[in-house]
Amino acid sequence: MNEPRLLIVDDESALIHMLETILKKEGFKHIDTSHSAEGALDLCKKNTYDLLLLDVMLPNRSGFDICPLLREYTDAAIIFLTARSSDLDKLSGFALGADDYITKPFNPLEVVARVKVHLRRQNATPPSSDQNTYRCGPIVINTGSGEVSVNGKRADLPAQVYQLLLFFCKHPNQLFSKGQLYENVWGSDYLGEENTVMVHIRKLREKIESNPSNPKHLVTVRGLGYKLLSNGDSHEHS
Repeated sequence: MNEPRLLIVDDESALIHMLETILKKEGFKHIDTSHSAEGALDLCKKNTYDLLLLDVMLPNRSGFDICPLLREYTDAAIIFLTARSSDLDKLSGFALGADDYITKPFNPLEVVARVKVHLRRQNATPPSSDQNTYRCGPIVINTGSGEVSVNGKRADLPAQVYQLLLFFCKHPNQLFSKGQLYENVWGSDYLGEENTVMVHIRKLREKIESNPSNPKHLVTVRGLGYKLLSNGDSHEHS
């Protein structure tokens, strides 16, 4: 397996130096840095990254501004680093394509732990020549190619939304609480990360439901959690 390549984007040199130092002590050898949004975009156009640590409050253009632009060039996990800790800011970050959100001031070891979780999850299901197909109602997932179709039409899903859908398709008609979803899909202990689950549920519904506000497939069981209905269609795993 190739060594993961990381990109740290922050306008504070001291913070970049601190993160770079501790990540290298943890064994990460390939780390690029940028102090600006424009520099981050240029680097993502030239290089392939596995994970980005992206500050929100950058000069000229914010991390929120460039996150959708970065997504045009990279499928890397994006973790926002920011002093803005309101629920609205977090929801905005996830809606724009981020995979995680860490508020300043933070424990550097927490950043390292989150980085390792995201990289481990990315490497958990490497591409395989064996095609594994999961069907649940109108949804078909081919894990060999990573392709998803809904009613015969291809659906492009961000990495974390894809993992959430795959988990549901592997367990059709089963009810899961927010905590169970977070621990199984995000791969870490559930510490009240309710917004993370809710935002990704909403993004998933936008991809698989004809009317996300009135879902027919990914339904809410009030007070208990969520489940993906198979609608009588058999689940195939070949």
